[in-house]
Amino acid sequence: MNSKIAKTFENCKREKRAALITYTVAGDNTKSNSLKILNAISKNADILELGFPHNTPIADGGQIQESSHRALKNGIKLRDVFKIVKKFKNSNPDKPLILMGYFNLIYQSGENNFLKNCKNSGVDGLIIVDLPYPENKKFSIKCKKKSIDFIQLVSPTTSNERMKKILRDSHGMIYYISMLSTTGGKLKVTPKKILQNYSKIKNINRNKNIVIGFGITDKTIAALKKADGLVVGSQLCKTITNSLKKRLNTAKVLNKMVYRLKKKLYELDN
Repeated sequence: MNSKIAKTFENCKREKRAALITYTVAGDNTKSNSLKILNAISKNADILELGFPHNTPIADGGQIQESSHRALKNGIKLRDVFKIVKKFKNSNPDKPLILMGYFNLIYQSGENNFLKNCKNSGVDGLIIVDLPYPENKKFSIKCKKKSIDFIQLVSPTTSNERMKKILRDSHGMIYYISMLSTTGGKLKVTPKKILQNYSKIKNINRNKNIVIGFGITDKTIAALKKADGLVVGSQLCKTITNSLKKRLNTAKVLNKMVYRLKKKLYELDN
């Protein structure tokens, strides 16, 4: 399955740089503003992750929780998330968009109905935080039939044997959780150590696209740019919070931030 996500990594590799992947929460702070933010940051982000808000986001730190709270407070529903995605994809058909969230909302919606809505709205990939391997195998197969990449998660504690199986069954991208923490925490390990762990995974299967998430900011992104891709989320959510407090144009502020992040991936090492 040569997906839009896989093609994006091919393009980034031709440019000899990591893919920049951004994460924002659908409906933060309003449905219309969320769409404006996606349109703005898509100018420089290679792949967009869009979180569907949850009232108990177990893997998310304070910044993303605050974004989710704002979206839920303003009445965002799952059907609204799909509407945001569809409007975005209508004007940005070639920009890969990944939905990220928790299985409870999928269970409530029904797997088949959820995937039908994903397909109809233009979702390119899914990350389901609390649906680990191998429990996700059946759902992953359903995704593949709909030409939707199911993105597997691996961590520093994933055993070598388990890692091989996950890589074997993965689709267009694998998400490496850099440290055992919630999102938004300061890096508890050095970039050098993260890249060492990352290299061990790449050596198992060099054809797989592996991205690093958790603790990626404008201060750490340059040190990790040897990865296939880097995910920045909490810093963007924090920026939304700060710009709302200052009554700034959040879409413009985030566009500038994502531009600066992208620029760091092109900078030559000293």
